[in-house]
Amino acid sequence: MAFYQAPRWQKPVALIGLVALCLLPGLLQALDQSFYIGFATRVLIFALAASSLNLVLGFGGMVSLGHAAFLGAGAYTAALCQQAGINEALIALPLAMAAAGLFAALVGLISLRTRGVYFIMITLAFAQMAYYLFVSARSWGGDDGLPLQGRMTLAGHALADDQTLYFAALGALTVAMLLFARLAQARFGRTVQAIRENETRMAALGYPVFRYRLVTFALGGAVAGLAGALLANLTGLASPNLLQWTQSGTLLVMVIIGGVGSLFGGVAGAAVLLGLEEVLVGVTEHWHLLLGGLLLAIVLFAPKGIAALFARRGAAS
Repeated sequence: MAFYQAPRWQKPVALIGLVALCLLPGLLQALDQSFYIGFATRVLIFALAASSLNLVLGFGGMVSLGHAAFLGAGAYTAALCQQAGINEALIALPLAMAAAGLFAALVGLISLRTRGVYFIMITLAFAQMAYYLFVSARSWGGDDGLPLQGRMTLAGHALADDQTLYFAALGALTVAMLLFARLAQARFGRTVQAIRENETRMAALGYPVFRYRLVTFALGGAVAGLAGALLANLTGLASPNLLQWTQSGTLLVMVIIGGVGSLFGGVAGAAVLLGLEEVLVGVTEHWHLLLGGLLLAIVLFAPKGIAALFARRGAAS
């Protein structure tokens, strides 16, 4: 059975990357490019969302086309918390995770009883049901979404400052990556990966397969909810568009580009996809064609994702 093994070079490279990300806002301000702090925050948030999907897909082997529903659930929970007078992120963010995780558990209770294309279609159906529910809920803004009155505070620090929100997103992503790395090497994570490789054998050995898969699915949904709450603070809006299947497709593309089952696959995929989009938008109005060609080249020359390329180079050195 194939288990995730962290390469030796991964830890020092991750530490260097973390230090670089910590220094990035100061560097952008020194270069009078503070606008890109908001863009970098968006990349970090989507890296968190894509990594939560990678937990479900890469480690759990569950191809979900409804993952964006949990992203949207977290965003709406944050907006509703603010409407209820809860402006402290230390309260709102865990509530967003709890709401999205509970929603994911309810979806998993039904969808995980199926396999293959049926599982994919049921997760897609739940996401579309949630999308139309929020679109039709006029008290929650309907098509226009539910705006936030302003950014929340985090332990007394206003997230209205782009740099503070950036470090909040970086902190959330760092904690999530540490959790996923520990989980992948723990008994629970190895059991989930073994179920992904051979579910029939694990069931025959007496493992509660359904329970393991459900916990993994719910955990991925909870982390996606955290990303959604942070995204709502960044944009100032909880939009029903966050729940659309196209958003789930975007997260799936990020995971595939970065590397399915690779710890940093979601991070790499989000950085590449959003970075290419940002660059190409300024080059031509037909940037979608160029982006499609570049993504096709990545898939052809790096079928296991960008993270696998770095893994091979690290192993060679």
